[in-house]
Amino acid sequence: MGKQKLADQNQEDHMMNTASSPFQFTTDTATLCLFDTQALKHRLDDDPDWWSIEEDELGELNKGNVAFLNLGADGTYEVVMTDHIDKPAVRLFLKVPSGNLFIGAGEEATSGGLEPECVWGGTFLSVQPGLYECLASREDNRIYLSLKKGSEGTNSFTGLIRL
Repeated sequence: MGKQKLADQNQEDHMMNTASSPFQFTTDTATLCLFDTQALKHRLDDDPDWWSIEEDELGELNKGNVAFLNLGADGTYEVVMTDHIDKPAVRLFLKVPSGNLFIGAGEEATSGGLEPECVWGGTFLSVQPGLYECLASREDNRIYLSLKKGSEGTNSFTGLIRL
């Protein structure tokens, strides 16, 4: 690979993984979710709690359409986006077809005719469309997430993710 092409690739990778300011979200379902709004469009008219059915949650997770991270307790959490996580508790893959990635409370998962609006906190990240590897770890009420371009878009979990 030429020096310029390598430099362009490194700049592109850096742009996708640049750490951002921490943000908060509050959840009454003890769940953080990450998804591209286009990847869950097919759930727009589904029941608001479709993802509380384990089979449905696991199905969408394994298709790479969404990541639901079960936190074990309701409350307010801080999310820190970082370039690197030494010892991730979770590694998964996400499809990001539009580049509009929501990260926030499970309550805002696309459903019931509604799309996420960050009413519980959370944020939208604008990233390049494609496949991503997501790493996550947690210290008390602080959650660390790392997103990097990946080559896989599906997962093979047999149970729900607990963080």
